[in-house]
Amino acid sequence: MAKKTMKTMDGNTAAAHVAYAMTDTAAIYPITPSTPMGEIADEWAAQGRTNIFGQKVQIRQMQSEAGAAGAVHGSLAGGALTTTFTASQGLLLMIPNMYKMSGELLPGVFHVSARALAAHALSIFGDHQDVMACRQTGFAMLFSNSVQEVMDLSLVTHLASLEASIPFMSIFDGFRTSHEIQKIEVIDYEDMKPLLNTEKLDAFRARSMNPEHPDVRGTAQNPDIYFQGRETINTYYDAIPDIVDGYMKKVAKITGRKYKLFDYVGHPEAEKIIIAMGSGCEAAEETVNYLNSTGEKVGLVKVRLFRPFSVKHMMSVIPKTVTKIAVLDRTKEPGALGDPLYMDIVAAYAGTKNAPQIVGGRYGLGSKEFTPAMVKSVFDSLAKPKHGFTVGIVDDVTNSSLFDCQCVDTTPEGTVQVKFWGLGSDGTVGANKQAIKIIGDNTDLYAQGYFAYDSKKSGGITISHLRFGKKPLQSTYLITDADYIACHNPSYVNLYDLLEGIKDGGTFVLNSPWTAEDMETKLPAAMRRTMAEKNLKFYTVDAVKIAQGVGLGGRINMVMQTAFFKLSDVIPFKKAVTLLKEGIESAYGKKGPKIVDMNNAAVDNAVDAIVEIPVKAEWKKLEDDAPKASKEPAYVKDVMRPVLGQKGDNLPVSAFSHDGTMPVATSKYEKRGVAIMTPEWVKENCIQCNQCSFVCPHSALRSVLADDTEMVKAPKSFETLDAMGKDAKGMQFRLQVNTLDCLGCGNCADICPAKEKALVMQPIASQTKVQIHNFDFSNKVSYKDVMDRGTVKGSQYRQSLMEFSGACAGCGETPYVKVITQL
Repeated sequence: MAKKTMKTMDGNTAAAHVAYAMTDTAAIYPITPSTPMGEIADEWAAQGRTNIFGQKVQIRQMQSEAGAAGAVHGSLAGGALTTTFTASQGLLLMIPNMYKMSGELLPGVFHVSARALAAHALSIFGDHQDVMACRQTGFAMLFSNSVQEVMDLSLVTHLASLEASIPFMSIFDGFRTSHEIQKIEVIDYEDMKPLLNTEKLDAFRARSMNPEHPDVRGTAQNPDIYFQGRETINTYYDAIPDIVDGYMKKVAKITGRKYKLFDYVGHPEAEKIIIAMGSGCEAAEETVNYLNSTGEKVGLVKVRLFRPFSVKHMMSVIPKTVTKIAVLDRTKEPGALGDPLYMDIVAAYAGTKNAPQIVGGRYGLGSKEFTPAMVKSVFDSLAKPKHGFTVGIVDDVTNSSLFDCQCVDTTPEGTVQVKFWGLGSDGTVGANKQAIKIIGDNTDLYAQGYFAYDSKKSGGITISHLRFGKKPLQSTYLITDADYIACHNPSYVNLYDLLEGIKDGGTFVLNSPWTAEDMETKLPAAMRRTMAEKNLKFYTVDAVKIAQGVGLGGRINMVMQTAFFKLSDVIPFKKAVTLLKEGIESAYGKKGPKIVDMNNAAVDNAVDAIVEIPVKAEWKKLEDDAPKASKEPAYVKDVMRPVLGQKGDNLPVSAFSHDGTMPVATSKYEKRGVAIMTPEWVKENCIQCNQCSFVCPHSALRSVLADDTEMVKAPKSFETLDAMGKDAKGMQFRLQVNTLDCLGCGNCADICPAKEKALVMQPIASQTKVQIHNFDFSNKVSYKDVMDRGTVKGSQYRQSLMEFSGACAGCGETPYVKVITQL
């Protein structure tokens, strides 16, 4: 066995590590969530890193995935070991070339972070719809279930592809594995090199396209011979299972980790089993071990080599005692008798005596959660098997969903579970990745990190799920029982159920400028009641004040990370500070000592800024705050609000339209209020040029023209100026800031041409009390078509139809779309 090197990394990095080693060239094109693989490989090439052949890998970014696939095909035909990284629609664009690669027996590897396809709606998240659409291309398909398996089995695909002369897809679940961070054992390039069959490599290069030994390929064939030509490759596919199995054993000799084409875990005399593939197998295995410890007889078959499918190898691992099988597919094939894996299992058992009862079901589409409770419900359902079931949703239309089961806690004992509620671009996710690496690389603890994002850009919500423990972690699902929860944006206390699932005696940390007295009015009654009922330890830290004080602006990550290490006690705090500062030097050293010093100052200043807030016993008696009266449309109340509140998992099938359509003009109801600073209008300095409104990316700054009849109803705080221009004579002008939809980019203040700025960025807390009412009134003021809308000034007196998008703060694209709607 090789020397062990443990490192903390995500699945994309693990795949890139192997791909870079075994590749001459890579043709790439970015698509979520596979993009980091190509970026990492490109970065390594730029740094001069060499592969197992002692050469830098040639990385070429093409203009589309179709172009990348064409380049891979040509490169392989030229005798270069070639790979690419892709997913979803990007993979589908490669299908025509994939047929050519397999038909011409060209060994290459596609590393695929499997992802949902855009059907009724786009989803950037993970399932198996993309790879299942490619199972007919002739590519062999090998699935990995965890970050460690990506490292190990990616190597198997590269070795087996060259040996078999067949291209492979190395597949792992998008986000759930591609972006999950785990502490894994890294395979050294020197250990990889001896495993490569150099004779096969020489033969591959020798039959490449070459003017020294020309041949004709890619011909057109008539009906008399095409069929026969397709059948010539059968022996190659017949050989693949044993080739893959052989390389699994060779890789095991250097790693100590053993794999089979089909791995069985569970009771040796199991009566009920699940067959599945991908990251869901990790949660299923964890649950199987738990259920068997309680006296049940259940098992799990983890499918690794899906194409070509080897019935012999599968049957060799399934206990003879099995009477019922549930096959889980992470894809949907509308109109089929069953989804792909189920159909293969049924075909495998066709004609056998005393075959088990087999049913199929779906789970986890679009990265939908797949938890131990759902695994248990699948096993429970086998008492009365139901084919075509779904798990993890409430299907109240076709009634396919399984019944709920009691919750089960299968997380290894002693595991510390932590949740961070962050704001996209505030540094939370980056800091948590650093924290995982600090703990994983400098202690004996296993570490796991998964980051849940909404589909907005910077300014959207991020929820980081971190686990640390002395035992390996297979918990491929979100944390529901947290020891420590931190909220990095105070506006979230009114938007989300931040304390859902926190353990009794747990710790809650809030970034806010609020005092203990403020908490009585700022925090919802239900939140304070939960703190008291669960005996929580409650702390606050004004991270924004510290970050701005040292020059970091809204980047509060180091402050909150310091608070985490101070309060969680995962590792000794002094050691944590030392490691944090070493991490700062490593991450920011290239940017100069000033950036390093600012981050170090943030760490030092945070230590004494953490304030414990007493949790009052009388909070236990608090009743929920009265719900606000609402005139919102039914869609907003019944669908949008639960989704925004992170409760979308609970919505049933009947809540949604059949074709994915949704009503327009709903983002105006969201009112996130997530900006740290928002503009304050200084009317004395305003020259009424409307340039500020013109550049606002989120339509959160309105140029208002009001006549006398409208001004009669204006709040006293709705101050105005006499409008300039003959067309606006007799009207009042005001720049109205929409503080709850502003993202605080400062574009408006920057563009203001006045000698003394008419817009000044101020903390949002100083603006909302007055400006919310002023904005509500401004919505009642009509738009005036009194100026040429073809001018900058005149266009801004027209309504924007591109309001409050999910774009990043300061986006340079949305203002163009916005102004088009005003023209």
